[in-house]
Amino acid sequence: MKESEVALIAQQTLIEQVTAVVGPVIKAPFELVDIEYGKLGHDYVLSILVDKEGGITVDDTSDLTELISPLLDTITPDPFPSQYFLEISSPGLERPLKTPESLQQAVGSYINVSLYKAIDKSKVFQGDLVAFDGQTLVLDYLDKTRHKKVEIPYQSVAKARLAVKL
Repeated sequence: MKESEVALIAQQTLIEQVTAVVGPVIKAPFELVDIEYGKLGHDYVLSILVDKEGGITVDDTSDLTELISPLLDTITPDPFPSQYFLEISSPGLERPLKTPESLQQAVGSYINVSLYKAIDKSKVFQGDLVAFDGQTLVLDYLDKTRHKKVEIPYQSVAKARLAVKL
């Protein structure tokens, strides 16, 4: 196994551990959207993306930081290889769509989808999510000047996120 593969597995395990501890305490009206861990410049950053109807405020992020920070210290053995910064923030306009439920809620929205394997010679599609039945995404996208529909198997999706239509 390559060093990069070992690092990726360690990162996934760390995110799973953090999700197990943090997920249950993020209650309505808040929603845990994503957890990311990685190097930003010279520093490691644990980003916990949280949202709620109408968006989150600076006070919300402060309150959630006070709730979450002590919980991270209870994870044993300590999964963090070195000192890190904790960042609680909004997912923003281009929010990741990581679960079938988040894709279902995004039906009718403009999204960006990256694929593991090309469909019609393309690995990236951007358009309106017309339907999602849990197995297949139906996307209405613009190919030059013509609207087309593509059916994308859910297991082919590498990444999906909301997109800003310009």
